[in-house]
Amino acid sequence: MQTVKQTSPYVRKAVSTKRMMTDVLIALIPVIGFSIYRFGWDAVIRITVSLVVMIGLEAIIFGMMQKPKKHDQYWPRLKSRYETYTINHVIVPAISAIIFALIVPSQIPIYAVAVGAAFGIVVGKMIFGGTGSNIFNVAAVGRIFIGLALANMFAGAYPDVDLIAGGTALASARGALGFPNTLFSYSLRDLFFGNIPGSMGEVSAFAIIIAGAYLLIRRSADYRVILSALLTFVILMTVAGLSMYPGHTLEFVLFHLFSGGLMFGVVYMITDPVTSPITRPGRWIFGMLFASLTVLIRLFGAYPEGVAFAILFANMFVPLIDFPKWSTNKIKPVFIASYAVMIILLSLIVYFGTGGVA
Repeated sequence: MQTVKQTSPYVRKAVSTKRMMTDVLIALIPVIGFSIYRFGWDAVIRITVSLVVMIGLEAIIFGMMQKPKKHDQYWPRLKSRYETYTINHVIVPAISAIIFALIVPSQIPIYAVAVGAAFGIVVGKMIFGGTGSNIFNVAAVGRIFIGLALANMFAGAYPDVDLIAGGTALASARGALGFPNTLFSYSLRDLFFGNIPGSMGEVSAFAIIIAGAYLLIRRSADYRVILSALLTFVILMTVAGLSMYPGHTLEFVLFHLFSGGLMFGVVYMITDPVTSPITRPGRWIFGMLFASLTVLIRLFGAYPEGVAFAILFANMFVPLIDFPKWSTNKIKPVFIASYAVMIILLSLIVYFGTGGVA
């Protein structure tokens, strides 16, 4: 048997990377459409800027990374640098660019979008070797960079906007208004359909669910990481709700499920085949890790949101999860037992951390 050396994304079924990435672009249409409907030209301009910056910079750096063929004339030498440049080198950064644009507020300055897009594609991807070699989610890298370096711009975009993922409902719940009083300003219906301020692509859970269903039907997203993340998040938030708001547990869980960037991150970001584990058990672990980090940051962290941070921290553990010495593609009873034990331990941490014994 011949061994073929290749880089991620690793596709196990008879489908090309081009088709998979095209499916993601199609799945982004409902969210793009809603963001344009909700935020108008602000959304169009920022998505366009992000696309131009990411696709353009990747193309430039790609050419710089290739060794040109010897030729007396400049243009033939330059052309030789792009002999292996394919449509995938356009589609992949386009997806990262759109996702990045959709997780920023519509009123953030345009040059901040350009800075975040440039940082994400250069530092988050091309510095690692380009498509298939990055270990961090490109959009999350750019988002966290401008969220920390240009935090005042986010406060200017929305007075009470969360500095990392842009959910004003989450900021209100953590602020003086508190929960469940926040539901008077941001009802569950508004949260579900997107009638709230926030980052452009994260506000409508309805549009995101449609996109997620399409990706799962097309098998362009692995259900394991999505199911693991949602299952872990719901269990831990239910425990927190029972501890903090026993009379409003269901509302508490749904509020956190539809607020901020959780749904967007679950559907579009942790399903990234490059920065997620390649084994089936690894994807269950990855989903649990992402969801638990998000819950811990939301409940105990300095920020009301934690999706972008949780994604990058979970990305850090992917090489460890995929380490050949212990990684396997089989779901064994010992793994199921270990997974259940981890959920129980995390539930205890949340329960006692939120004052469950009081």
